[in-house]
Amino acid sequence: MESGPPGGSGPAEPGPRLRGLRGADAAASASSLSRFGAEAGCRAPAVAAVLPAGGSGERMGVPTPKQFCPILERPLISYTLQALERVSWIKDIIVAVTGENMETMKGIIQRYQHKRISLVEAGVTRHRSIFNGLKALAEDQPNCRLSKPEVVIIHDAVRPFVEEDVLLKVVTAAQEHGASGAIRPLVSTVISPSADSYLDHSLERARYRASEMPQAFLFDVIYEAYQQCSDYDLEFGTECLHLALKYSHIKAKLVEGSPDLWKVTYKRDLYAAESIIKERISQKVCVVMDTKEDEEHVGHCLEEMLKTELNVHFLDYQSVPFGQKMEKVMQIREFAKEVKKRNILLSGLLIYFPQVENNRGLEEQKLRESLRQGVTIIAALIKERNSGLIGQLLVA
Repeated sequence: MESGPPGGSGPAEPGPRLRGLRGADAAASASSLSRFGAEAGCRAPAVAAVLPAGGSGERMGVPTPKQFCPILERPLISYTLQALERVSWIKDIIVAVTGENMETMKGIIQRYQHKRISLVEAGVTRHRSIFNGLKALAEDQPNCRLSKPEVVIIHDAVRPFVEEDVLLKVVTAAQEHGASGAIRPLVSTVISPSADSYLDHSLERARYRASEMPQAFLFDVIYEAYQQCSDYDLEFGTECLHLALKYSHIKAKLVEGSPDLWKVTYKRDLYAAESIIKERISQKVCVVMDTKEDEEHVGHCLEEMLKTELNVHFLDYQSVPFGQKMEKVMQIREFAKEVKKRNILLSGLLIYFPQVENNRGLEEQKLRESLRQGVTIIAALIKERNSGLIGQLLVA
């Protein structure tokens, strides 16, 4: 059984006898943006994304910048890149990182096989980092594969749970209005203290919203805003929508975002993010059977008992000599070593049940007893992610 990060594109199947029978395959991102263009009577815009990732993580209180903090042994920023990569219509992703972390970022891209990623050096502030990312898209330098997009998404490297639907909403709104951003209701009331720390006034919470990410802009709108931006805004500002309003005179269209758009800021947020990622982990179960007659039925039973959608595969052992059976089982161990590099933990699960002649009811009962034991093992593997069980053949 292997469990990997949500939405990950799994590695190649282990051997020619492995064949998938149930569960949805990891499909490519739907052509949502193309459909939007057709419905609106226009072509789909070219879209790129910029991720400022030059923060030091002071508020988190750890020596490692938060975007590189590990969650389930994988850097946080890798989950964010994975979320953007799942959206096929984002053609380029620009990540702004500090010079001292450039090699670390290159290592993450290589290890987790991220695609469509370009790196630029971050500035000393968030706005300067974003500006550097925009410059990389605007300049069209010779021998550079990047070209200027029509719409650019700006997102945070430490918001890993962004989904395609909200990205599509802000991009389509930006194409129509020039700028767009996700918002959420305020959780706490905002107050203004006086200089001597007394309450001056409070804001009516229902009238205000929290500005979140992602945001999207017509490229020319936000790039021209940054070009005109004052040093004070570049140094102390944090809101891109405000720059579009102040310098390009564009009022952003606000889009209601989902609760999952929150930002990993404090150390406790890492534990919350880990919990969410565990819940979202995709499961792929490899069931070793002596017969192929009940494959679809077994897969359905496992999904029913685990109450989750699975990718279930079977090794066809019918008419295979015992020595070859064991050889196939041993392949699990070598395959597990390879996929571990991508933070996928793989174990083998052997589900055995005796066939009872002329008694289908008793046979079904014994099958379900074995499956219940298998479900207990699978659930424990998903929850605990015990690396000590990598490559091991477990028996239910």
